[in-house]
Amino acid sequence: MNKPPLSVQHRRRFRRFRFLLSTLIFCALVWAAGFIWYVDYIPKTVENTTQRTDAIVVLTGGSERLSEGRRLLVRGLADKLFISGVYRGVEVDELLSVGKSDPRLIACCVVLGHVAENTRGNAIETAVWMYEEGFKSLRIVTANYHMPRSLLEFKSLMPDVEIVAHPVFPDNVKVDNWWRFPGSSALIASEYNKYVFASLRNTLLNWLPNGDRAALRSPGGPVKDAPDLDDYSASNTARKDG
Repeated sequence: MNKPPLSVQHRRRFRRFRFLLSTLIFCALVWAAGFIWYVDYIPKTVENTTQRTDAIVVLTGGSERLSEGRRLLVRGLADKLFISGVYRGVEVDELLSVGKSDPRLIACCVVLGHVAENTRGNAIETAVWMYEEGFKSLRIVTANYHMPRSLLEFKSLMPDVEIVAHPVFPDNVKVDNWWRFPGSSALIASEYNKYVFASLRNTLLNWLPNGDRAALRSPGGPVKDAPDLDDYSASNTARKDG
């Protein structure tokens, strides 16, 4: 079978290359538009500073988050402070620097979760604890650039729980002038990519008849990799469990 002339082959290759290049440019423009939207979506202030909730939930990852969670607990904005994603062996007093807080407040009101290793794990760990406690509202404390993905994961697993966003603002992450700081740009871009992936995953889960959200809301329902009571630590938890 005769091959087409070289001129025809070149035109075909050029058309393939042009199609591939156009597709890449289109994808890049879509990503860039989404990234600009994401930067604008990152909270710039704490909009709700006074509403009381059943619990305050701190996602580990920065000392300013723990300090803010402790301050909110002292202010009486919730009866319980739940800290998700704590390394095993870390004690409540050590984590919160008991010398700076009322030991009685820590003894009665702080619970540590030891299972979560990422944001999805934070949401699962918190959801199991929230439903075990019968709580209906929480204030989530995490970094501002991390807040959109955290809200996405938490609302996916706890659609019937009222969630109040309480961002903290790390000094080393420049959201307003991100283009001037390569480190901040890379961090926000990475967080945006994770947000897109989490959105796609949660959309697929919503199409499945046996997603994990129903199991989380069912008392004693099995959830893959979900924590049990042995995965939480605090003096008040120990007393409640005997």
